[in-house]
Amino acid sequence: MSSRTPYKVLCVCLGNICRSPTAEVVLRHYCDVHNLNIVVDSAGTSNYHPSKAPDLRSQEHALKRGYDLSGLRARQLKLRDFIEFDLILAMDHDNLSDILALQARARYELGQLRAEVALMSEYDPEYPKQAVPDPYYGGAHGFERVLDQCESSSLAWINVFKMQQKRA
Repeated sequence: MSSRTPYKVLCVCLGNICRSPTAEVVLRHYCDVHNLNIVVDSAGTSNYHPSKAPDLRSQEHALKRGYDLSGLRARQLKLRDFIEFDLILAMDHDNLSDILALQARARYELGQLRAEVALMSEYDPEYPKQAVPDPYYGGAHGFERVLDQCESSSLAWINVFKMQQKRA
């Protein structure tokens, strides 16, 4: 991880209106707090909500913790993302499978890729390798759980990024 060129992370869920935009803003917040030169974005494996703002419930719960999702817009994961990003974080195991399948296609069509792929909770001691549960069809508790897990997982990734930066 170079200190001059930003390291780029993409958070990915299914529709890019609940979990991944929350993960994007939370991870960006912690990168800023720790003064890391990291760009964070989000996308969805599906194209269910192109250019839509995050779910109002996600926005509402995030805002209570000081995270503003209102400026984000949903987009679909694309082949070029595997070249443009260093790390792609999947919110759950189904997303991970879809991302890995698209990565194989990208490798075939584009050749050498830059992105590594992992679970959002890959290094999270509180939620080890657990899916960030989709809150879309549930109540308030689900949105709070997404925030709790995104905060915990983001802090775990901050430690990984700091270790990578020391090695660079």
